[in-house]
Amino acid sequence: MDDDEARIGSAEPVTGPDGQPYRVAILVPTINNADELDGVLGRLMRQTYPSYEIVVSDSKSHDHTREVCEKHGVTWFDDDSTNRADACTKALQTMDHDLVLFTDDDTVPPIDWVENLVRWFADPDVGGVGGPNFAPDHDPFGAKCADVAFCTRFMTAGTRYGARPKGELVPISHNPGVNCAHRMANLREVGFFESGCIGAEDVVLDAKIQRAGHKLFMDPSNVMPHRRRRPFKPYMKQMRNYGYTRMVANKRWPEIAAWSHTAVGLFPWLVVASALAMLAGAALGGAAPELWFSLAGAWDLPRIAFHGTLGLAALYVAIAWLGAATGTSPHRSIGTVALAPLFVFLAHWAYGQGVNKAWREIRRTGGAAGVGRQIDDRTRSV
Repeated sequence: MDDDEARIGSAEPVTGPDGQPYRVAILVPTINNADELDGVLGRLMRQTYPSYEIVVSDSKSHDHTREVCEKHGVTWFDDDSTNRADACTKALQTMDHDLVLFTDDDTVPPIDWVENLVRWFADPDVGGVGGPNFAPDHDPFGAKCADVAFCTRFMTAGTRYGARPKGELVPISHNPGVNCAHRMANLREVGFFESGCIGAEDVVLDAKIQRAGHKLFMDPSNVMPHRRRRPFKPYMKQMRNYGYTRMVANKRWPEIAAWSHTAVGLFPWLVVASALAMLAGAALGGAAPELWFSLAGAWDLPRIAFHGTLGLAALYVAIAWLGAATGTSPHRSIGTVALAPLFVFLAHWAYGQGVNKAWREIRRTGGAAGVGRQIDDRTRSV
């Protein structure tokens, strides 16, 4: 028997105001990802917390997802939704628990994950709690580069994936849905997830919970390993979807909007304008070879256009390198930090594309975009 096996169910249950142990559930939405789900459930079944139920909300998978659930003895919920928000809500409406933990079907849950989240609910002021997530150690190099880009200190600082503030329990406005827990009473009070939400549903849920007056916190030590998308097509598609879904969510819930979301929408246009300025400067004589590394000579408009663009590009790369080197990803290395400017650039470019798509659809629909079928890089079979 190894140490993990010896610890299964070894933690003390957390009790509610009535002195009874909280009834705990873990909800995992899934679709067509049976093999990875198998590994997730294997680890969730071996938790140190003594009593909990695992519920898998399966949106009509065409693979062997149901068989995997039966193998592990977890509750399989047959869902007919076309998006994650509704898949979670419909399962939650059938559940009778005090606390609900959320994670995804492509994670590597630590054996003490449930214990480390549930313990904080001994404090009645804690309405919800979560933690950071990073790429697992066995992820390929490209996925680790993506993780470093997500967790850079400056240029993607709006993401919550790798947030590691100081303190044991830190107030926060949002915990990603891959690593969080909520009181069921609060979920019922706000009507669960926003109906039809095709992305950023966890951000909207946290906004609703805080609007109702409940507090959210983060435990920086409770890390959930979460697989990153590999370069380049899956990575770019995920970033485009993030930009699109966040902007349409911002339209409906203005309190979750930040200036940085809109600013990234300008990034593709600035890149194109900068490239054109540089080409024009070179064509008009601003890139004379003898003046490439010299401050001598007249700084006319063509030269400013060429060298100014190069200077801004160099500054961008330098900030990306510095942000990656001082970021929070555990996968920082010479290689991943060296490639950080490329991955940050691709993230900004793709996210900006998604923002622009959202702007177009919001104008076309009057703000009704972002409701219906989930946008992600999974093949949805419903």
